[in-house]
Amino acid sequence: MSKQTPHQGSRGSARVILFFATGFGIGYFPWLPGTAGALSAVPLSLGLNAIAAISLPIALLTLAGAICCAIWLSTSAALILEQKDPPVIVIDEIVGFMVANFMAPQSVMLLGVAFLLFRFFDIVKVYPSSRLEKLPGGAGIVLDDVMAGLYVFGILRLVPSWGLL
Repeated sequence: MSKQTPHQGSRGSARVILFFATGFGIGYFPWLPGTAGALSAVPLSLGLNAIAAISLPIALLTLAGAICCAIWLSTSAALILEQKDPPVIVIDEIVGFMVANFMAPQSVMLLGVAFLLFRFFDIVKVYPSSRLEKLPGGAGIVLDDVMAGLYVFGILRLVPSWGLL
């Protein structure tokens, strides 16, 4: 019988946690797993925007719940993998992009801009993202991506008013 830490749980629960934390396994993609994770968030983001068009409170609760779940999953997955911020964890990119594209005007071009800007801010870690990344556990894994998403969310509200897209 193997000895388990409280955070590792059973093999089955560890597999479920890793399945969701890696974005249904997308985080195991050998090249640019973060980009693949953010790309996988596009349909989820569009679905969240459809919910927001019907009920903003339900959409906001869904987004807040997704962020909280992502923090928990990231904390658990990092403990299972025994790494501070394993690259296979992409749930942070998923919820970060959901924030970035939240209630954005529907346009393929704007969606592409949101994706590129999100990846830029996620990689560059503009302050305070760089500080958020240093938080312990899943909070540090997820909240820097949420901040990157907030930057993009703000930019997407300004660009249409400038008449650029």
